[in-house]
Amino acid sequence: MPSTEGPHGTGKRARRPDLRAARAALPQPARKLIDDYERHLSLERGLSAHTVRAYLGDVVSLMGFVDGNGGRFEDLDIGTLRGWLARQREEGASRTTLARRAAAARTFTAWAHRGGALASDPGGRLVAPRAHRKLPGVLRAEQASEVMRSSAAGAEQRDPVALRDSAIVELLYATGVRVSELCGLDVGDVDFSRRVVLVLGKGGKERVVPFGVPAETALRAWLDEGRGKLAAEPKGAAEAALFLGARGGRLDPRAARRVVHDAVGSVPGANDMGPHGLRHSAATHLLEGGADLRSVQELLGHATLATTQLYTHVTVDRLKAIHDRAHPRAR
Repeated sequence: MPSTEGPHGTGKRARRPDLRAARAALPQPARKLIDDYERHLSLERGLSAHTVRAYLGDVVSLMGFVDGNGGRFEDLDIGTLRGWLARQREEGASRTTLARRAAAARTFTAWAHRGGALASDPGGRLVAPRAHRKLPGVLRAEQASEVMRSSAAGAEQRDPVALRDSAIVELLYATGVRVSELCGLDVGDVDFSRRVVLVLGKGGKERVVPFGVPAETALRAWLDEGRGKLAAEPKGAAEAALFLGARGGRLDPRAARRVVHDAVGSVPGANDMGPHGLRHSAATHLLEGGADLRSVQELLGHATLATTQLYTHVTVDRLKAIHDRAHPRAR
């Protein structure tokens, strides 16, 4: 899936042009095509606003390249697509960025061809450098436990925000859900009798994810003692939302990220990370505990098993490190 990572130059992230201004500068036919594509991504494919913006950013870049070279989109060919990628490579785009933008271009040209905007689909022939797929650092199991203990200790004074924060980190680590999925949860999505939560994932796909006793305890404390106090704030209360912001509305993903950064930062030696780091940690610890790849794929909501297989690299690397340290014939 495309991300919003910008191209990289000499160690600094290059600033992408303002999407709205770049889009407005395109010829009217190109703008209309992009408007139609945006509706397709949002309404037909049900992608998140964040993902739609990422796709559109790459498409606007491509259309701007075509227009800047005096071309027309209906005449788009493989040479133009390769030239677009080559320009970005010259500007310092990483292999990961090039691979992502090539994928975005292929998706767009296939859609345009199906809709009749292109007589043929040149994107099907576009090849980009294979991205280096790697995971960020993950917490060790004992570090994750310390993060949870620290968060629970902060909630002992029964402050509503501290109760909420404890429930957030417990549920993120227990389930491995994405931060957008967490913030989209409603109270009714939690089934305490079975200790599962109903999650609405990418593409509007639902899945049921279990959670353990510590997450149940934290959630009950938040719902029984904390949520009502935040929901009672004047105006903006989100009646159904499971997690609320300080002003009573549905919790924003940025606020959830701050909660996780603060919780992890309280543990000495732990890698700085946000909700996605907890998701990686949960997946890694599941595999280390004996879970099979298919089960982890289903829990995380991955579309393909290849994405889940990335986590096996982490566990294998750890096993090698342990072997090197502990086995008398390792060296």
